[in-house]
Amino acid sequence: MFKGQPKGLYIAFFANMGERFGFYTMVSIFVLFLQAKYGFTAAQSSFTYSTFMFCVYFFPLFGGILADKVLGYGKTISIGLVVMFLGYVLLAVPTVMGAGFPLVIAALAVIAVGTGLFKGNLQALVGNLYDDPKYAHLRDRAFNVFYMGINIGAMFAPSASEFVSNAVLKAAHFTYDARIPALANEFLKGKLSDAAGYLSLAQTQNPAVTADTLKGFSESYINALSKSYHFGFGVACLSLIISMAIFWGFRKYYKQADLTEKQKAKDAGLKAQMVELTPQQTKERIAALGLVFLVVIFFWMSFQQSAVTMTYFARDYTVPSVGKLTNLWFDLTGLLPIFLAAIGLVFLARKSTKSVTRLAGGAVFVVFGALAYLRFRGYDALNPFQPQRFQHFNPFFIVALTPLVIGVFDWLNKKGKEPSAPRKISIGMLITALAFAILAVGSLGLPSPKSLGGLVAPAASQVSVYWLISTYFMLTVAELFLSPIGISLVSRVAPPKYKGLMQGAWFAATAIGLYLVGVTGGLWMKVPLTTLWLIFVVCCLLSMMFMLSIMKKLERIAKS
Repeated sequence: MFKGQPKGLYIAFFANMGERFGFYTMVSIFVLFLQAKYGFTAAQSSFTYSTFMFCVYFFPLFGGILADKVLGYGKTISIGLVVMFLGYVLLAVPTVMGAGFPLVIAALAVIAVGTGLFKGNLQALVGNLYDDPKYAHLRDRAFNVFYMGINIGAMFAPSASEFVSNAVLKAAHFTYDARIPALANEFLKGKLSDAAGYLSLAQTQNPAVTADTLKGFSESYINALSKSYHFGFGVACLSLIISMAIFWGFRKYYKQADLTEKQKAKDAGLKAQMVELTPQQTKERIAALGLVFLVVIFFWMSFQQSAVTMTYFARDYTVPSVGKLTNLWFDLTGLLPIFLAAIGLVFLARKSTKSVTRLAGGAVFVVFGALAYLRFRGYDALNPFQPQRFQHFNPFFIVALTPLVIGVFDWLNKKGKEPSAPRKISIGMLITALAFAILAVGSLGLPSPKSLGGLVAPAASQVSVYWLISTYFMLTVAELFLSPIGISLVSRVAPPKYKGLMQGAWFAATAIGLYLVGVTGGLWMKVPLTTLWLIFVVCCLLSMMFMLSIMKKLERIAKS
């Protein structure tokens, strides 16, 4: 997987990892922040989130044009890093309950512009590394590696946001309770029917709270929780600084790939290496990619429910605490040692491995196995967690499964049976449909969000965390079949003069899917849970069938 790759890949890997860590730290708590601080409904917070994400993923279209025609990839990426940093600084500025929303909107706009300059052009730069015939055969594997960088950053983001949130709440003498924000906002608006029940809940935080001081408690709790979220957004500022240092400090390793076709044309030596396509070939390639982008819209519409309806499901319908064994899944300081111990065991068990490597594998297995056991012993009988913690499962599974998936593809390749990129994308859509089918089954018999009035379901209607964990697992497998493969396909098929533009168009398609997240998020209070999940099942199956219908055309163009 890593063997033979150019060093420039690893610079892009780590620069992207830092940026994504900050971004997903922010995303993991964003809708919770809107609902807590501003009293937004599920529909309002979903719409705000999806509009922001639409801009984040649509603006790379313009960033790609700017890089292709004017600045080049490296300069555009660098400007994007600085602009994103300024946006996160604005978002981290704490304000009191209900205030500062214009500042939040301004921050989101700045972050979206910066991401538009950064994201697609970094992928175009990575693709340029593999235009060299020496590395061309490693292109698909390279984007799998690059994708791991995204997800290593994303894996730690929910835990980072929860750590900061808990620390700020503790300093204010509070603990997190998912039930309180909605009840506090309803009480302050004068719309809460069961004030006595809310008072009892408030007294678990502060026994001195009375009916006369409940208003003050509500405001104090919301302000403390909002402050914790603002501090969580500040984590992104630190991660951007690291990304800047890596990208600017090691430019020599990707310098040869930091050239657009327009820049190459000015150099006589490089001009001879340029590939010229006829207008007809260019149109055919752009049209083919446009069909792929159409499928991608429905994948991301479904996949990004993790930040909206799946987060609501985690908060409202999933048990809020787990036993010692299950808590290993939610605690990265326990989960990662188990993962590393398993890797050590694999090297220890491989007979084809050198003795020294097997010995090292055995040592890794013992050390990290012991660390995992010690961490396990320290758990309580019941361990509470915040709902955003579910969002570390997808990136963890990406990191854990990528070597396995690449290994399977390599094994199939040696037998001459590796699926083409378009076929892999079709398989990914089928697996996405199966993921939401799991959640549909897990939601059978549960009351609808509308019948609960948007509040947390009673304990009798809360389900096991494994319904969501298994859904995240299947979505991750689907993502590995679709996203890095699709990005690689774009870098291979895109006309040379429009590499930045086509990577931007990939994200523009993603943006449309994310905008539809807001539309589907608005269904949360309108349809039964099982019906909601089945909508995604049907959309993914139809997308799979469409992809299969155009597969032969795509395969022909990809080989040309």
